[in-house]
Amino acid sequence: MNSGSRDKDTVTAFLQHLEFERRLSPHTVSNYQRDLKDAFRLTGQRDWATLTVHDMRSLVATLHRQGKGGKTIARLLSTLRTFYSYLMREGLARDNPAMDVRPPKSGKRLPKALDADQVGQLLDAGTEKGDPLSLRDQAIMELFYACGLRLAELLSLDLDSLDLSAGQLLVTGKGNKTRQLPIGKPALTAVRRWLKARTLFIKDSEEKALFLSKNGRRLSPSSVQQRLKRHALERGLDDHLHPHKLRHSFATHLLESSGDLRAVQELLGHADLATTQVYTHLDFQHLAQVYDGAHPRAQRRKGNDEESS
Repeated sequence: MNSGSRDKDTVTAFLQHLEFERRLSPHTVSNYQRDLKDAFRLTGQRDWATLTVHDMRSLVATLHRQGKGGKTIARLLSTLRTFYSYLMREGLARDNPAMDVRPPKSGKRLPKALDADQVGQLLDAGTEKGDPLSLRDQAIMELFYACGLRLAELLSLDLDSLDLSAGQLLVTGKGNKTRQLPIGKPALTAVRRWLKARTLFIKDSEEKALFLSKNGRRLSPSSVQQRLKRHALERGLDDHLHPHKLRHSFATHLLESSGDLRAVQELLGHADLATTQVYTHLDFQHLAQVYDGAHPRAQRRKGNDEESS
């Protein structure tokens, strides 16, 4: 009996073990069978007992080059670990070459960034409107793009988060970690205009939220998302515009302009800075210089900056 036929018999016995002893569903057993068939083909149809850790890593690399996702590769590796555990119990393999092999991390799919013209189309049109709701929404959109804020970060802003004279914003991000961000002139102008209109929304003099609903309460996530979609449609953009798309646009445009990855990640408040300690701490002065020199709207319409009242 040749090794190919031996391997086929071994796989058949393993699948029967899964079905009758472990009582797995036919669908699950079929997935195991498909994974083993793919692995057998991609490793050159060699005897299972001869495969090494190096072979397993080569298999992972091949699947990754073929465009297979991290979850798909992780499932195949799980199948191989289970299969080799069975082979070892049956005395058909001495070790489990898949045991310590890990799949590539599944990258998060980032939203497509707006280009600079689309950002201008969204933000510049709003400067002409003077009704209170439009002033509020304009300030919100400007801050999303000017500071790269997460939705939760924007909603949690209070009046004392702002330092208008210094042009700075204190933001509380994930894990209650704070970061200080520079505010570009268009955003600063929009915020000042909103603060004048904010008095019309106040129902409770003790309310500290920077952005209020018509009922005088802190805005909800859904209301911001709906208003953003509405403005996008009104200005000829698609209705898939959401806060994180503006945050991603901020990061993309600033990185393209400055090339300073560390500064951009510091501005975004990415947790990677704290967990990996790869990036050195950057002081606020450096961040402000990077921002002023690179952000597309940091120095636009200089003459239109409004003084705070």
